[in-house]
Amino acid sequence: MGKPTGFLEIERQDRGYEKPESRLKTWNEFVKPLAQPDLTKQAARCMDCGIPYCHNGCPVNNQIPDFNNLVYREQWLAALENLQSTNNFPEFTGRVCPAPCEAACTLNIIDNPVTIKTIECQIVDKGWDEGWITPQPSPRGTGKRIAVVGSGPAGLACAQQLARAGHAPTVFEKSDRVGGLLRYGIPDFKMEKHLIDRRVRQMEAEGVIF
Repeated sequence: MGKPTGFLEIERQDRGYEKPESRLKTWNEFVKPLAQPDLTKQAARCMDCGIPYCHNGCPVNNQIPDFNNLVYREQWLAALENLQSTNNFPEFTGRVCPAPCEAACTLNIIDNPVTIKTIECQIVDKGWDEGWITPQPSPRGTGKRIAVVGSGPAGLACAQQLARAGHAPTVFEKSDRVGGLLRYGIPDFKMEKHLIDRRVRQMEAEGVIF
């Protein structure tokens, strides 16, 4: 996977932060993305370790070595497709997930782990920037209507999968806005809320009713 000797030649580099004096003036996210050449180098650190323990660490079963390899080879669209095959909302997990995959990374046994969370986040952010992420409505409906109670991350993922399977999900939320814990449990400096609104618009275009 990636560059066979990458983990020997390249040191771990993660995203940086805005200066504290800038952070004090806003509630916005303050994590700064890596430059694309630096991110490609970080993806090259992923080892051909035989048994990728990162799979065991990832709660949504992301195919981490695969998308790392694609980023190293600068095949960004293929990396996005791979990531979205297991994860409905990588822009959420890429910001707020505690990254147990990195704790499980084989390289973490003797060195610093691969920057998996950073790579994941920048794959999906690039996908949005390039216009690759669009509504995926089902070509035909099943005629089944399904109620989803709660619009937190689980409810949203459930509704999106149901809609793409051709069902007609309706999401019920007790609060005045959609998002559940994503909106009301995570501060803006961790994840700005326009990310939720963008996904909701995509899901409405796919047939989800809120």
